[in-house]
Amino acid sequence: MSPFWYYTLAVILVLLNVCALAATLVTLPGNWFIVGLTLLFALTVRLDGVQTVSWLSIGAVACLAAAGEVIEFAAGAAGVAKQGGSRRGMVLAVVGAMFGSVAGTFLGVFIPVPVVGPLIGAVAGGALGAFGGAYAGESWKGKTDEERMAVSRAAMIGRVFGTVGKLGIGAIMVVVTAVAVFVN
Repeated sequence: MSPFWYYTLAVILVLLNVCALAATLVTLPGNWFIVGLTLLFALTVRLDGVQTVSWLSIGAVACLAAAGEVIEFAAGAAGVAKQGGSRRGMVLAVVGAMFGSVAGTFLGVFIPVPVVGPLIGAVAGGALGAFGGAYAGESWKGKTDEERMAVSRAAMIGRVFGTVGKLGIGAIMVVVTAVAVFVN
């Protein structure tokens, strides 16, 4: 493949990885999309017949994606467990975060900050969804109002910290991939 086409595809890869990173905001597995896109690029795109993305780079990106999942899960579950939350509350917090993130993304377009509005909406919606889901789960378990509020607050705070941590890891993944495709 000629250098022109290689670098064109490399730019497209980086742009797709940034889009995949944004998908993380709405609880999609964006970091794993980055791993898949990078692996696909490594397997199919060659510069003058040579694979430019090393297996070490792909392994590093995959390890970072796994670390992002651990951070997201730990941040969300630690606070809920510390407050005595039930498994039902945790599951409903995750479901609520998914729906809240999607709704927040769409409502975020009304925040008068271009591009950043939907991002703020997604994080806020996910946090509120986690709160609502945990509250519903703990209500279903018959917990007192004070217990429900404590678990729900912990789920909301955990969701925000988990999302921020996972996004930070995802941003590092985008940089690692960009360096891997452009610095050969």
